[in-house]
Amino acid sequence: MDTLPPNHFLNLQRPDAFVPTIAGTPDTSTLAAHDFDVDTRTGFMPPQPPLARLPEPWEPWEAALDDAITSGLQLADKPDLSDEDEKKSERWRNSVRELPILSITELKNSEILLRRAHHVLAWVMHFYVHTMPSTMREIHIPPPVTVPLLQVCAQLQLPPVLTYSDDVLYNWAFKTPLATNVLFQPKAELHNLRCLTLFTGTRDEEEFYLSSARIELRGVEALSVMRAIMDEAFVGDEIAHRRITDYLRILADVIKDMQALLAAVREGCDPTMFYNQIRPWFKGADSDTRGRKWVFDGIELDPTLEEPTELSGPSAGQSSLVHALDIFLGVDRYSHSDFHGQARPASASASSSAPPPSPPTSTFSSAPVPPKVPFLTRMQSYMPRHHRAFLRHLQANPRPLRTLVEQTENEALREAYDVAVTALKEFRDEHVRIVALYILIPSRQAHTGEPSQGGPKGTGGTDAFQFVKGVRDQTAGALLGRPTH
Repeated sequence: MDTLPPNHFLNLQRPDAFVPTIAGTPDTSTLAAHDFDVDTRTGFMPPQPPLARLPEPWEPWEAALDDAITSGLQLADKPDLSDEDEKKSERWRNSVRELPILSITELKNSEILLRRAHHVLAWVMHFYVHTMPSTMREIHIPPPVTVPLLQVCAQLQLPPVLTYSDDVLYNWAFKTPLATNVLFQPKAELHNLRCLTLFTGTRDEEEFYLSSARIELRGVEALSVMRAIMDEAFVGDEIAHRRITDYLRILADVIKDMQALLAAVREGCDPTMFYNQIRPWFKGADSDTRGRKWVFDGIELDPTLEEPTELSGPSAGQSSLVHALDIFLGVDRYSHSDFHGQARPASASASSSAPPPSPPTSTFSSAPVPPKVPFLTRMQSYMPRHHRAFLRHLQANPRPLRTLVEQTENEALREAYDVAVTALKEFRDEHVRIVALYILIPSRQAHTGEPSQGGPKGTGGTDAFQFVKGVRDQTAGALLGRPTH
């Protein structure tokens, strides 16, 4: 193989967030492992702990977030909210309204700084929104938050709201820092993580986020297996088919481990605590039970900004890892279909139609998503844009695994494929149980005696239980079974 020139971006070191880059140098700060910000050791999680604080010019944002946390701000609709709690929240919101409108020009030089800015400003906004008196018919977000947040979102191509990446991917540090000469080995560090930011400061909230982080890290092996299968599919001979069969069984075992980590959330997060005191903080506008509009004051100060239309909160549906498994196994055309509308029949051949296209990525901060886009496809607009690019790359694979398996008469290979799909279906079985335990049952307990208004909404605005149940059922529909002759 020819040696790359020394100035090729694949030969460059990852830049330091605080060291100015030379003009014309590509920003490789998100090219861990040089492929779509997907690291060979940590997957969709960053290979180093995320930035914990912005530099001094943006300290007012960090200080506002610190103040909200240390003041112990309470949800506005807390049943026993005291007058003092209300006054404390109003004082904090007033301090936010008085912040200067800070420039993000220097932040544009670093993806790492932009990520931290999104994290901080989105968290401040959610504190602001959810401490507003419930009698307010509209939520007005002040210009010191609106302007920089929307500008940051335009750079990152993300919506101006908390996302899964804010809560999970970029919200961790090590409890015990690793030695300088020790590489981050996910399996060894699953329980050496803590969160950077919490609304409630409780172990329950921290464990809720960390359970997803652990799943992401355990799933790194799944990405490695997927890469090995793609290599074998390129060869496509009988030996390759035997190897793919073995790899699929390994993939199934990894997904089973992910299921166990999902189930383990019960050990650290109490369902009633989650439903009443944690979950309301990260709801987006489309899961506001009062239907209040979020108004971004000051948007007219920057003519390049547009009114946001994507305002769902963080959701497990924003996990790039689970989407990658769906796409790789060819399950996405089933699990991502709009099962409330006209879903494709479970028996339809996966090769008979193309998977639903991913939404465009250039204007996610403001542009409306086309109507009738399936929920899981829409949730890709909340993922880091490099991860969306990875999913598109995976979807464009010229040798899709499912097509290979469908076209073979190798029963062992078909069986191994179904074992992997079954593991993914069982992972979703567990998700159904979690949603029932953490959302459906507490919701019924909280609304005993009240007329039913349909199922409780997830943070993404869907009927939470019916949605995850539908995705699970659609995944089961992707099983191939024995070939028919």
